[in-house]
Amino acid sequence: MESLGFHPNATSYNILIESLGNVGRTLEADSIFQEMKKSGFEPKVRAYNVLLRGFLRKGLLGLAYNVLNEMYQTKIARNQETFELLLEYYIGARRLEDTWFVIAEMKAEGFTLNSHIYSKVIGLYRDNGLWRKALELMREMTEMKIPLDRWVYNGIIDTFGKYGELNEAVTMFGNMQREGIKPDVVTYNSLILWHCKSGNVDMALEFFTRMQEEGLYPDPKIFIAIISRLGEEGKWDLIKKNFENMKHRGLWRSGAIYAVLVDIYGQYGRFQNAEEWVLALKSEGVQLSANMFCALANGYAQQGLCEQTVKVLQLMETEGIEPNLIMLNLLINAFGIAGRHLEALSIFHHIKEIGISPDVVTYSTLMKAFIRAKKFDQVLGIYEEMQSAGCTPDRKARELLQTASGVLEKRQGRGSKP
Repeated sequence: MESLGFHPNATSYNILIESLGNVGRTLEADSIFQEMKKSGFEPKVRAYNVLLRGFLRKGLLGLAYNVLNEMYQTKIARNQETFELLLEYYIGARRLEDTWFVIAEMKAEGFTLNSHIYSKVIGLYRDNGLWRKALELMREMTEMKIPLDRWVYNGIIDTFGKYGELNEAVTMFGNMQREGIKPDVVTYNSLILWHCKSGNVDMALEFFTRMQEEGLYPDPKIFIAIISRLGEEGKWDLIKKNFENMKHRGLWRSGAIYAVLVDIYGQYGRFQNAEEWVLALKSEGVQLSANMFCALANGYAQQGLCEQTVKVLQLMETEGIEPNLIMLNLLINAFGIAGRHLEALSIFHHIKEIGISPDVVTYSTLMKAFIRAKKFDQVLGIYEEMQSAGCTPDRKARELLQTASGVLEKRQGRGSKP
């Protein structure tokens, strides 16, 4: 176009700026924006918003503020989209005071928040412990006759649940349905999670069942919360019943769901024979994975059942799945809990011999095994080896070192007394 002597008009410039901005090419959009101004055209608020959105998404706050400053100097009035872009950024960055400031400016200039922004502000209040402020926002929406959508209801239900107001959360759930708004996975996840955490597992199971009746697939994390709580209470019949219900509804072919069951059952000693577990999963047509084997091994390892943990490792290899570092760390843990620190050490050496680099979990698990065996002086050597291998100690490793050092100092103190 330019080679023929033609030049883009204002509309063409705006379209090009917006197109580049929409695919994340913000600096190129800014370049076209500058060229547009040099050509004598005045960009409209839409072009400014494109640049503002791009700079905010990339965290280029200095450039974003430059855009806002230029809008002010050229007297380009900010519109609804400008304010919403700022709110989206400040809410996402958890900047509460900046969010309040923008909302105040927005209202002063006659703009209103839409339901999507309201829901995000409610979430920000929830995360900052201001659940009463969240309720004020909901009342404000009602007064302004802004319809409460699923986003807002989900935010309020989760806020009530987080702060223990479960009756209010259930009431809000009923209001949501009466207004013809269908609950989604997020709605049910909140209700199930917070009822589980409060110890009301019966109500959590009721929502879990209703969720499935609505044709919604349970989130594995929520399934973990329910099954873990039932496992703690020893309600194995209820675990079995709910799992059978999931199978009946066709929601059972999930490796994550089986891995949860394996982990929970293993921790409470419900799997006496690892081979039976493998055969049972195969009969269900479930694809065995390294994660599943590790979940089963974890259940045995936490009880110090070394032979069963080793058996899981052997079954894993039989299925053609290479043992990973997680599995070998679990084996170290099993021997450590059983008080067999030398065998734990042999697994550690095996890890290095087969070319796998031990991680911080490997070292801290081995340190814990030696502490259990009261070999405190050797714990310091393991910690030093971890550092020399370039592995950064985490909080757990530092605590184990402190424990061992404290015992050694006490021993030395006693030895120095006459």
